[in-house]
Amino acid sequence: MSQQYETVFILTPVLSETQVRDAVDKFRTVLTDNGATIINEEDWGLRKLAYPIQKKNTGFYHLLEYTAPGTAIEVLNTEFRRDERIIRDLTIALDKHAIAYSEKRRKGAVGKKKENSAEAKTAE
Repeated sequence: MSQQYETVFILTPVLSETQVRDAVDKFRTVLTDNGATIINEEDWGLRKLAYPIQKKNTGFYHLLEYTAPGTAIEVLNTEFRRDERIIRDLTIALDKHAIAYSEKRRKGAVGKKKENSAEAKTAE
């Protein structure tokens, strides 16, 4: 049975853009070879970490959203642990509310202020 998952991983900042792309391609291939279907992929770029990890203060963030059987997640986590380019990774199974939120986020409806909000009316 396939379930929808979201994985965020952080790559070490010492990599070049081509090395980052190669690493992302590797993990995308691991997923698709194990029966996953990629729904959404976002490259968040180089960002500052909240706290130092392995004496590094920045990292390349990448998000993958996909449907996959549970065995694909096990294989992906094993590959993350084996690859020294990965600083951190987090995979979560999405419930119906998280799936709805992800769809809104992809459409750009999340994070925008409503023009006719109650606060704007009271400010007048």
